[in-house]
Amino acid sequence: MTPDSEHRALGHGALIRLLHLASTMLPVGAFSYSQGLEWAVESGTIRDRAEAEHWIFDVMCWSVGRFEAPLLVAAHRAWSDGGDAEAIELDALMAATRESRELLAETVQLGYSLRRWCRDAGAVDSGWLARIECIENPTWPVMFAAVAAAWKMEVRAMLATYLWTWLENQVSAAIKAIPLGQTDGQKILLAAAPVLEQVGNDVMALSVQPRENWSTQCPGLAIASSCHETQYSRLFRS
Repeated sequence: MTPDSEHRALGHGALIRLLHLASTMLPVGAFSYSQGLEWAVESGTIRDRAEAEHWIFDVMCWSVGRFEAPLLVAAHRAWSDGGDAEAIELDALMAATRESRELLAETVQLGYSLRRWCRDAGAVDSGWLARIECIENPTWPVMFAAVAAAWKMEVRAMLATYLWTWLENQVSAAIKAIPLGQTDGQKILLAAAPVLEQVGNDVMALSVQPRENWSTQCPGLAIASSCHETQYSRLFRS
């Protein structure tokens, strides 16, 4: 299949849906979180573009790619197949594995805001709204998967969109916190293409394995997030 035929296969409507979920205008407040990156800057671990790129790519590979993203894909399958009980179970698992108060608050706040947007904007129909409102404190990846399933997004396209939004938010945080220039931020995004592809492949493979094979062991990130909770001066909520 050629790139042109792939674009045609995706379809204009599906592409617009993907762009909508990836938009920085989606009113969920993701821009206000750095997921520990701000503390890494404050502590001197990240001082320039190269170190920011190293940190961001490592977190994507060793944290997001090994647990959160496989859970996202599994949740998409559960929602699509009518497995609401499994989706709710995955939501509880996501919340239980957040290593710090800030990381837990972030995923719950983003999930709540996305569900609120679904209701206020009429983004999903009444049947889907009833399903997602069964979760008391929805987490971000489970709500993201629910919207993608409601919109009948292909799972790999949804995954790429999710990873891109995470990456873009991290780069934006680095630009503000270090600070970096816009060009340096764009260099990180351009360098991410092969990382995104490899992580995507790994996630798809992990998502069909037993959950015991998913890993949340990323101690550097957990320490950074925990230290950020008591950081005196800060721009971000995590």
